[in-house]
Amino acid sequence: MVVLITPVCAADIGSVIALARQVWQRTYPGIISQEQIDYMLAQRYTRERLLAELDTSGIWWDKATVDGCLAGFSACMTMPAGGEMKLDKLYVDPDRQRGGIGARLIEQVECHAHAAGCRALILAVNKRNERAIAAYRKHGFAVRDSVCVDIGRGFVMDDFIMLRSLPAPAAPL
Repeated sequence: MVVLITPVCAADIGSVIALARQVWQRTYPGIISQEQIDYMLAQRYTRERLLAELDTSGIWWDKATVDGCLAGFSACMTMPAGGEMKLDKLYVDPDRQRGGIGARLIEQVECHAHAAGCRALILAVNKRNERAIAAYRKHGFAVRDSVCVDIGRGFVMDDFIMLRSLPAPAAPL
């Protein structure tokens, strides 16, 4: 299996939104309500929002394709305080999980972080998403904090903030 990591472009937005919906519908029932799933997807995955983020400095969207088909995507951004990059989104087609695609996307995020001068990656993950927490631990992340953030309409994000320090970039030969 050859995994190709490339930047998301405007032509990819429909496929990214469809994959986000597929992943959320397979992952989050039982963790959050269907109403919250619908609310969060409507907030975070609109064509307009993704187009705006693709044009924003300090935000990177990447996709993983296998045999020309979208298999996953990630989005990351530099944090205002500096020194940290937030892995904001990391989703892999449920039928392709555990095949190294998420690891490849994390490696790409790490490249963006090094290029931006960041020393650590952070992310937020739902405290009840045990599979994701285990996957992030496998990739060197550890819980730094516990937060509960009001996102409107009576919904909250009850998350762990996880952190992974980045090794210094390798010196050129």
